[in-house]
Amino acid sequence: MARTIEELDPLSAWDWDEEPVAGMVEVGGLINETWGVMVGEEPVAVLQKLNTHIFDPEVHFDIDAITERLALRGRQTPRLLRTRDGGLWHTDVEGGVWRCLSWVGEYSLDQVTDPRQVESAGFLLGRFHAALFDLDHRFHFQRLGIHDTVRHMTGLQSVLVTHRNHRLRRKVGLIADQVWDQWQLWDGPTDLPQRIIHGDPKISNVRFTGDDAVALIDLDTLQYGTLDAELGDALRSWCNPTTEDDPTPRFDVDLFEASMRGYVRATRGLPLTRAEWRSVVPGIERISLELAARFLKDALEESYFGWDLSYGTAGDHNYARGAAMAELALAVHHGADEAEARLETLRSEDA
Repeated sequence: MARTIEELDPLSAWDWDEEPVAGMVEVGGLINETWGVMVGEEPVAVLQKLNTHIFDPEVHFDIDAITERLALRGRQTPRLLRTRDGGLWHTDVEGGVWRCLSWVGEYSLDQVTDPRQVESAGFLLGRFHAALFDLDHRFHFQRLGIHDTVRHMTGLQSVLVTHRNHRLRRKVGLIADQVWDQWQLWDGPTDLPQRIIHGDPKISNVRFTGDDAVALIDLDTLQYGTLDAELGDALRSWCNPTTEDDPTPRFDVDLFEASMRGYVRATRGLPLTRAEWRSVVPGIERISLELAARFLKDALEESYFGWDLSYGTAGDHNYARGAAMAELALAVHHGADEAEARLETLRSEDA
């Protein structure tokens, strides 16, 4: 039987000024088990048990190198705390991989309530990209193909055949047809430059202090990728003032404008290509369609790693997610002209 965290005592692998265990509280984490490490009333670090089914421990070499660059450029960022032995992570007697990161910010959000939040988040993400723009880093670990939209669309079409007797097959199929048809009409720029990106900049991965976005967390997804995927993933989260599984998502163009005002200001002078700027709005539609396909596939395979028990099954929750992302993709499509006009105005004003 697996031992408890108290029995494994992973925190003993690090040096602490005071005893932290008594104040340790779990703070969540869908992929990696996550705790806030407390000394008295104060959070001092984040302890995580790495999900090694998804990530290789060598990802810590990438996190360490990239956060070092961020820190050198004056960006606030969580840093890996070295173990007593000088390592970036600790392996327990059962083979579990643990890490401690410095605590940053005061709080995170699950959904946006104020345009000032996303303007600050856009500025933060832009400064993040600017700090890493000229970094030449060879990644030890990357999850390749995460934003291979063609592969995700093909995977959904395949599972519709292999799971034709699944109880959700008819419902999933109706949404899948809508997603597929919209994807066939998508015509955003392709062959964009590869940049170092965060890889999962949803609003819950932005840390705030007061009204200011101060740091990005969950850095296992650092990778080379394209700007349309990065901003598409950010903006489909930041510009939808509902939750990821809400049946009536919205693409709020005012939130989009606020987000990009911050991003444009932070990347002033950065040599982004014309195609990259043209890709921003189509990227939101692409990533929304991609997530719809992924969630709908997960609904039939009942395979997703984290889901809301109130839905009854993983399939039902992932169907709700897939349907919501499909609706969001439609909303983005209908609001694209207005969003692109506002982005062009922002760029003209900043020139």
